[in-house]
Amino acid sequence: MRKILVTGGAGYIGSHACKELSRAGYLPVSFDNLSNGHKKAVKWGPLIIGNINNSNQLNKVFTKYKPLAVMHFAGCISVGESEIRPSKYYKNNVKGTLSLLNVMKKFSVKYMVYSSSGAVYGKTKKNPIKETAIKKPTNPYGWSKLISEKMILKFSDICGIKFAILRYFNASGADKLLDIGECHKPETHLIPLVLKAALKKNNSIKIFGNNYKTKDGTCIRDYIHVSDLAKAHVLSLNKIIKDKKSFHLNLGTGKGYSVKEIIDLAKKITNKEIKVNIFPRRKGDIPEMIADSKKAKRILNWKIKNSDIKTILETAWNWHKKQI
Repeated sequence: MRKILVTGGAGYIGSHACKELSRAGYLPVSFDNLSNGHKKAVKWGPLIIGNINNSNQLNKVFTKYKPLAVMHFAGCISVGESEIRPSKYYKNNVKGTLSLLNVMKKFSVKYMVYSSSGAVYGKTKKNPIKETAIKKPTNPYGWSKLISEKMILKFSDICGIKFAILRYFNASGADKLLDIGECHKPETHLIPLVLKAALKKNNSIKIFGNNYKTKDGTCIRDYIHVSDLAKAHVLSLNKIIKDKKSFHLNLGTGKGYSVKEIIDLAKKITNKEIKVNIFPRRKGDIPEMIADSKKAKRILNWKIKNSDIKTILETAWNWHKKQI
């Protein structure tokens, strides 16, 4: 069975990708330091606990499992935290990616699917955002992803690594069978925070800024179901293995919802009252981000099946209720 090393495989998106890899006939080998991941989320292959900045640990994993390719999810993901602790983001996201690339080069592993972000674009003049848009991140998280992208491109030039760089927007929802779902500590993503407020795990939901130039004054984001994301990762892996060509892709739905709209929809789906408190804008937040994913649909034949907002909220709600 062909083995795929999945860094961050115990995390939210990584674990969903592992399930999809298993369905496609691969053996996912999860490599995770469990700072944000969970042992119980690793169900479709072995888990090796380690840090991507530790080359000795990586060497042992590559020696033992001889992976055909790498899916790289490991890293820090909070925009807000990146403004306060930028060095953490450059160490984990940039230095960690460099460490991984060096070991891939050493073991002649030629394929990488990289978990990037729409944050690489920053504040754009037009939405939906195309892959060719100017990239000018507004926070250290976005910069850490963009710098890592450039390193991958350079390694591709030097040692022939073929890559799929996937810039997704707001990953959301949960596995329909409720095997896995979203659980960060601390949680920073809107939908799980709203649902935790509905379950009374949080006293209220915070809205950071209600005076943006949007339809209701709150930020607008493109929410894509995590299972649709996972499918795109496996399709991308198959594509680079087959065609030996690299590419960059946006992954989203092309439709945006405001923070207020998400909260209002969550109230209807949960049939719960959710208390809302307004706070000042956060540094680094962008008013509106919507993906143009036509290229992904065209070159991967990627079909979005789970990403209507109702399905996203319902699957997430069902998973969070299961955790009580």
